[in-house]
Amino acid sequence: MRAIRVQEHGGPDALQCIDLPVPALKPGHALVRNHAIGVNYVDAQHRQGGYYPIGLPFIPGIEAAGVVEQVGEGVTQFAPGDRVAYAGYMGGNYADYTLVPEAELLPVPAALSLEQAAAGLMHAMTAHCLTHEVAPLRDGQWVLIHAAAGGVGYLLAQFAKRAGATVIGTVSSHTKAAFATAAGADFVIQYHERPIAAAVHEITRGEGVHVVYDAIGQATFEASLTVLRACGHLVIYGQTSGAIPPFDLNRLSGLTPGSGRGSLSVTWAALSHYNADPEVRRARAAAVFALIAAGQLDIHISHQLPLEAVAEAHRLLDDRERVGKILLMP
Repeated sequence: MRAIRVQEHGGPDALQCIDLPVPALKPGHALVRNHAIGVNYVDAQHRQGGYYPIGLPFIPGIEAAGVVEQVGEGVTQFAPGDRVAYAGYMGGNYADYTLVPEAELLPVPAALSLEQAAAGLMHAMTAHCLTHEVAPLRDGQWVLIHAAAGGVGYLLAQFAKRAGATVIGTVSSHTKAAFATAAGADFVIQYHERPIAAAVHEITRGEGVHVVYDAIGQATFEASLTVLRACGHLVIYGQTSGAIPPFDLNRLSGLTPGSGRGSLSVTWAALSHYNADPEVRRARAAAVFALIAAGQLDIHISHQLPLEAVAEAHRLLDDRERVGKILLMP
């Protein structure tokens, strides 16, 4: 089979297409022929050897959808021919075939294409988790979503509007501003044109927001804290701009000079922890798949590229100008 392997950390050219044997079937596992593979920003971080280093060599990828080819001894919930997806599992996914533990497999409903499943699963489950479990949104709240045209941000905006929140999104360009607006953002801040905190305070008439969802990290952390109203929640789920430096926890009390409003909370949320229970993971996947299939949650696919074009896929990922999901098609 074809597989993409990283021998040394580096740029997109570090991704090499090689021939490998098809993985041998094991008890409790299913052999999945991948039909569509989601390309995620964390894949680039793995390739670069950045904030999430993993051992070399490795085959990247955390998300794909395909068809079960074979099942190992003890597998009872799936059979050959079943349409399945998986996300958050690194089992050598940039490849024609992946051997996947039964507990990681998620059924794809007939109303959903495998492309939609691969493009939406990881991002939609993350957005669902953040808005329904980590910091549940309520009707009438104000929410700030950084990178509102990004893979997760675009879906966060949709979930926030479904909850009845007023959404402020931050973006880097006019193109992304239009994309965030289409997702449901009521106000869009282009952070190259005006400071985020000042813009949010102007929009909210000084009241601030109830919740901030932040995947950027270092570059937005101070602004995110500054715009929270009393009892507000800052949810961090990524650090694309770099690691957040240590800060004085007393700033959350509102008693420290210059700290602003108090009783604030800051949390780091990782989907892998909230989805650790297979039953929770299956229920969450079923919920987002149903919304996508019903047309109530929009998934935008920007590129579908052959597996051999993986370097091009990562260049598109790295330039940050693209909107929508990139898929590799084995």
